[in-house]
Amino acid sequence: MSDAITNTVRFVLDGEVIEPGDIDPTRTVLQFLREDLGRTGTKEGCAEGDCGACTVVVAGEGGDGRLRARAINACIQFLPTLDGRELVTVESLRGADGALHPVQRAMVDSHGSQCGFCTPGFVMSLFALYKNAAAPGRIDIDHALAGNLCRCTGYRPIVDAARAMYGLAPPGDDDWTLAPSGRAAGGDEQRRLGLLRSLRHGRMVALEYDNRRYFAPRSAAELAQVFGDYPDATLLAGGTDVGLWVTKDHRDLETVIYTGSVAELNEMSVGDTEIHIGAAVSWTDAMPLLVRYLPGLEEVLLRFASPPIRNAGTLGGNVANGSPIGDSMPALLAAGARLRLRRAGGSRDLPLADFYLGYRQNALQPGEFVEQVLVPLPADGERLLSYKVSKRFDQDISAVCGAFNLQASDGVIRMARVAYGGLAAIPKRACACEAALAGQPFSRETFERAMAALDDDFEPITDMRASDEYRFRIAKNLLLRCYHEYDAVNDGQVPVRIYDYGRRQQA
Repeated sequence: MSDAITNTVRFVLDGEVIEPGDIDPTRTVLQFLREDLGRTGTKEGCAEGDCGACTVVVAGEGGDGRLRARAINACIQFLPTLDGRELVTVESLRGADGALHPVQRAMVDSHGSQCGFCTPGFVMSLFALYKNAAAPGRIDIDHALAGNLCRCTGYRPIVDAARAMYGLAPPGDDDWTLAPSGRAAGGDEQRRLGLLRSLRHGRMVALEYDNRRYFAPRSAAELAQVFGDYPDATLLAGGTDVGLWVTKDHRDLETVIYTGSVAELNEMSVGDTEIHIGAAVSWTDAMPLLVRYLPGLEEVLLRFASPPIRNAGTLGGNVANGSPIGDSMPALLAAGARLRLRRAGGSRDLPLADFYLGYRQNALQPGEFVEQVLVPLPADGERLLSYKVSKRFDQDISAVCGAFNLQASDGVIRMARVAYGGLAAIPKRACACEAALAGQPFSRETFERAMAALDDDFEPITDMRASDEYRFRIAKNLLLRCYHEYDAVNDGQVPVRIYDYGRRQQA
């Protein structure tokens, strides 16, 4: 085997390096914990990342040199993706003497558990909040728990536990699993970081099991080469969609190529004219950057899945997936985003508007993948707003998602880009609506004419989420909402409140 390749997966659990050995590439973390290690604290509820009973925490070194703890759903996370990271389960939180972690103690004292099935997942989501936020408010707590469902307690005792847990930390304890955010890195944290750094090898992971293959390349060039060799392989990013192919559809994935270890795909930068976001950047990391420059996206991004899904899921994966009800695509279409596509023969840039060809069909060539999402910075007078309508506020698929990017000056609309999800087989620009807006006075009458023009852009369907009549009415009313709120965006009237691990940016 080449020195540039390793067939070993190693990660840290409870201070020890775990090397699973010969493993199925699509074996989930949940299966490994319960069946191989007998750690039954982590539960299986939905097997699709909705209920949160399987929540664990994965830690790695952040850009600031500190350990970064993030909650994920173990039921759809494939085990080999843990390579080089630390896994923390509910059993990990107990002290050597059996003492409860402050989060666990707070749940007991606040009577936050009844039947107990969901409790370990809540504990792990609270632990991630405990580690990353020094003084969360009620909104922060609600967002941190948005991925956990409980049918017994009514949530109030769990919220009480979230408030109480910070006062239960043992004084002077420097164990990173006990130290709240804001405390200086202690000796135990440094030891854990040193252990994680010792796992770094810089080599592509290549596994084979029962005629199935798994690759985790480390560079975009390696990814292009491997995908060129296996053009029918499944590209795996966060696993929030691919994981369900295994747990729900029971598919056998012959070859899996994991993009999460590719250095270039995990980079973000802001240039003179564009935001560059690597295709493997998680939603948790991408959201604050996008909202910093496009504050009108806050509502949609705040409601984009739960923290465990955002921690694993990627912007590039959402775009490449191309679901007609994906919440990111209308906003990116309205922003005029481009995709940087790459394969072994080179790279090319393609407007996102030209990427979707039909339902679940895109313009990718064999062996080609999304390398970057390029989002233009707004010009003077240009403001982008996006809205989502669904049956539930949190964790629900859109009936309609609309995005509106307008540039106006001297009372005239100089540029208009309008896009919707949920109204067609693909996320789509509303060209007739845009034509009715561009060059016209910024007035209610203009917007009402544009609302009528939507009839020429879409023929919505009726399904379990909404009727065609309801979708059309909502789509038109969202455009009218844009008219009323356009002046508030970027003028200091709309505060930026994006959830970023408990640190909320206040206007």
